[in-house]
Amino acid sequence: MKRGYLLTFFILLVAIVFLGKLFSLQILTSTDQGISLESSAVKRIFTYPERGYLFDREGSLLVTNKRSYNLMVIPREVKSLDTLEFCQLLNIEKASFLKRFQKAQKWSSRLPSVFLAHISKEDFAALQEKMHKYKGFYIDKKSLRYYPLTVAANVLGYVNEVNDETARKNPYYHAGELIGTTGVEKQYEKLLRGVKGVKYVQRDRFNKITGTYKQGRFDTLPKSGKDLTLTLDIELQQYGESLMAGKRGGIVALQPATGEILSLITLPNYNPNLMVGRLRSKHSTLFFNDTVNKPMYDRSLLAQYAPGSPFKMIQGLIGLQEGVIRPNTPFYCYHGYRYGAREKEFMGCHCDIYNRPIELRKGIAKSCNSYFSNVYRRIIEKYPTAAEGMDVWSKHVQSFGLGQYLGYDLPQGKKGLVPDAALYNRWYPDGRWRATYTISNAIGQGQILTTPIQLANMTAAIANRGFFYTPHILKKVEGTPISNPKYTQKHLTTVDEKHYKPIVEGMHDVFKTGTAKHVQLKTIEICGKTGTAENFKRIDGKKIQFEDHSIFVAFAPKTNPQIALAVYIENGGFGSNIAAPIASLMIEKYLRGTISNKWWEQKMLNSDLNDVYEKQLNAKQ
Repeated sequence: MKRGYLLTFFILLVAIVFLGKLFSLQILTSTDQGISLESSAVKRIFTYPERGYLFDREGSLLVTNKRSYNLMVIPREVKSLDTLEFCQLLNIEKASFLKRFQKAQKWSSRLPSVFLAHISKEDFAALQEKMHKYKGFYIDKKSLRYYPLTVAANVLGYVNEVNDETARKNPYYHAGELIGTTGVEKQYEKLLRGVKGVKYVQRDRFNKITGTYKQGRFDTLPKSGKDLTLTLDIELQQYGESLMAGKRGGIVALQPATGEILSLITLPNYNPNLMVGRLRSKHSTLFFNDTVNKPMYDRSLLAQYAPGSPFKMIQGLIGLQEGVIRPNTPFYCYHGYRYGAREKEFMGCHCDIYNRPIELRKGIAKSCNSYFSNVYRRIIEKYPTAAEGMDVWSKHVQSFGLGQYLGYDLPQGKKGLVPDAALYNRWYPDGRWRATYTISNAIGQGQILTTPIQLANMTAAIANRGFFYTPHILKKVEGTPISNPKYTQKHLTTVDEKHYKPIVEGMHDVFKTGTAKHVQLKTIEICGKTGTAENFKRIDGKKIQFEDHSIFVAFAPKTNPQIALAVYIENGGFGSNIAAPIASLMIEKYLRGTISNKWWEQKMLNSDLNDVYEKQLNAKQ
């Protein structure tokens, strides 16, 4: 009896295994993945979707697609041909022809591979007429990116061919396909790329296609990528890039009420169309190897600079919040600030207010170093130790988005540096350091480092009187506004709203009576702050000072601000020289659409700092 049960169990077990195998062969291997993995007689042919378009906030087309053609070859099918005529038709040397053909043979003599990529429309028309003469060659239609306006390359980014390593890491891609490599193209690759279609065909033992598989039951059509609307104002971007011609630096403009990025400018830059097609490799090598101009280096997101005098506004806000000053607290300036043992150290000042009381508002308008050095020292010395005071100060500063990645939706950036007690404890292990050891922080020098986008975000927080939104570049997907809470959540600073009024009034005075009065606008109330950051380089162990960096931050209008921006010009001199006029021009361009002061516009369009950069380069050599 037991043997009968055992035999029945054994028969059932064999039947289950057999049915399972049959199910796997008939059902599971009839799926998309099963066919490609388990059937050598079935081949997948992908059809590629149209990549999504990019538009600016007003609907201007920024990125589209254009038809491209790849010349494919199946080496085994190539018959005798007039090599000389073929090379002339393709505009290549015979040596190049042989190299390409040998590479294709090495890959596979039976399977197609790319012989010549990205043939132009004009060359395709000439080639198509004679293709019947060249057996084993055929033309495969592809799609390439095209940039109608040739600006904002750092924002839009570019696409590149997938290499073997990327294909191994991401099974969705195959070598030779296109993938977003930088900028928006990389950040929103999954939205822009769409979904590939696939067609299954049967082939014989010679790899020759004999027909469709299962009457096309498992074939799918491609789905086009999604069109994206960016927050960018392309007219403002174009205008800013034209003002930056002949200069190096970055400009970032934000909408304070939303955190939307209106412009993201870095110069030197490059024409994005040069990173497309057959010449992409050549231009890529040139751009990346240019260590002088660094056109592929996005200064608006990556360059870390001392913030200079714009940082004094944060100093004033922290002083008010900590209760160490009031708006009418006076300090005196004697052409600078003396500090250190027996006050032998001296920090110069150009406010031109000698031996007269200076209050907060005037301290901002005239950019008095003495005033804010006193404020900084009071903040640090409010606490029992300098370390405690420094950490309190550092947390206040970081609440404005400084010293951190802001979380914006672009794939690169730097966090800058906001020093804290731990940093100085490493420098002074005995712990015997005081506020005067770090006094340069008071005026935005010292160890503080910021990026242009961080300075613009800091300015937006002041414009909003105490909060900011995470900067972002995506506005709509297929016409539908984004609803990501990451970009709608307020980030509060540690300074109460009531303390912003004297700071804002001081920034307004900068244009009325202060360091930027020469570029004030009659029809727009602008609040801003000039800055000049010292620029030292170490050459052969020696510390050499070069031309200062020119800085300006601003927002406008004074009430209900629509734009906040930061302008940073490398080696531009005083902030009032170049950065302030550029900021004023961009604000008027955005808010009014026209420029009232044509003299300043022409001066900025024609100003060129290449002689200054050449001098600095020669000094390094």
